[in-house]
Amino acid sequence: MSVVQDDEATGRLRILAKGAPEAVLARVPPGQATNAARSAAEELARGGMRVLAVAARDLPPGAEPPSHRQDAESGLTLLGLVGLYDPPRPEVAEAVRRCHEAGARVHIVTGDNGATAAVVAREVGIGVPGLQVVAASESLGDDELDRLLVEGDAEIVFARSSPETKLKVADTLRAHGRIVAMTGDGVNDAPALHRAHIGVAMGRSGTDVAREAATMVLTDDDFATIVTAVESGRRVYDNVRKFIVYIFAHATPEIVPFLAFALSAGAVPLPLTVLQILAVDLGTETLPALALGRERSEPGIMQRPPRPRHQGVISHDMLVRSWGYLGLVSAALVMAGFFSVLWRAGWQPGDPTGPGSPLHHAYVTATTATFAGIVTCQVGTAFAARTDHAALRDIGAFSNPLLLAGIAFEPAFTAALVYAPPLQRLFGTAALPLDVVLLITSFPLLVWGTDELRRARRRRQRAAPAAGS
Repeated sequence: MSVVQDDEATGRLRILAKGAPEAVLARVPPGQATNAARSAAEELARGGMRVLAVAARDLPPGAEPPSHRQDAESGLTLLGLVGLYDPPRPEVAEAVRRCHEAGARVHIVTGDNGATAAVVAREVGIGVPGLQVVAASESLGDDELDRLLVEGDAEIVFARSSPETKLKVADTLRAHGRIVAMTGDGVNDAPALHRAHIGVAMGRSGTDVAREAATMVLTDDDFATIVTAVESGRRVYDNVRKFIVYIFAHATPEIVPFLAFALSAGAVPLPLTVLQILAVDLGTETLPALALGRERSEPGIMQRPPRPRHQGVISHDMLVRSWGYLGLVSAALVMAGFFSVLWRAGWQPGDPTGPGSPLHHAYVTATTATFAGIVTCQVGTAFAARTDHAALRDIGAFSNPLLLAGIAFEPAFTAALVYAPPLQRLFGTAALPLDVVLLITSFPLLVWGTDELRRARRRRQRAAPAAGS
């Protein structure tokens, strides 16, 4: 940029220009030590400084300001170079490291000199496994961008770039199925922010146009906040899956009793009533399920690679875990509790258990044991669902107070339905003897323990190939 200054002391006009050294020195006549100036500018840039060249030109007395920019910015006299050092924030290096652990690549698109940008990039750890500096980034064609961004694995500094370069980079990455997050703060950055999957605008220094075009606005203008947002997004995604695992796991122990009744053609009485199922689904299940949405991040959440774009929230592994492991273990336990009560009363398959029969009270007690068993299995499922990979000790058994409150509500609600006479008549329950209570109180440990062993086995299986490589 250039300005025209009226020098009152001499009565003459003076043109002052500043800009990138290569742009300003091109407007200085040969012979003014331009080679030395270029060398000095490169040395400053290699020191990580942003370099500006400053030049001037005095107009003859009484001359009018030039009407064209090219006329004004010619025949300049170099005054000197200015090196500006803007150190990266201390937390950026750690944020970049976490990006790399999470499988994200960090490229730089800047208007600065390539040497300056490369020094700053290396200071914060950008350049894993390699760093490539592209000086004439505005002239890059589509084929060259494909080669740099898709075929190679180096992180790239696009130097002396224009806002159009950001747009081309975003388009190239999107065309090859990559998820693109683009930062920017100026009006000219708005197209690239809008084109990226996640446009990130600066909240303090950014323009209104950039903030409107962006998906996310950083109120602190801190790169580390982006990494925190990535971790928060992964945590929310994981917690949704934990919620689903917890809900799905109870479908099996609720369905198996009806299958036992149907497949035995009524020889096995119905182990669970409809009202008891409603008490489970609407009463005891809700609070722990909601509390799982407030779980902290699992250890190693940022060391996992990004999930494939085509992967849905519900996966095959989730269904196997919820229905096949947690669900089947819970179903086996509650049915064992049901049959133990009936067999102890002398029941044989096909014996009548309806009202007025000698086994009716034992049958009501058995259905109550089934209901209470499902509730206690829910406790074990809730602790198991808190982690998908890690052991429970890694996140702390008591680190989610909301879940503990929801779990405490479950036995209190169940006890009211089992022992309060008005609720007994409504839900068809009966008081459980002490030995049955002791039996079903072991269910949470059994449900959680079997899943803990399954996760431990999977961790060993994943660690074995890594150790071998």
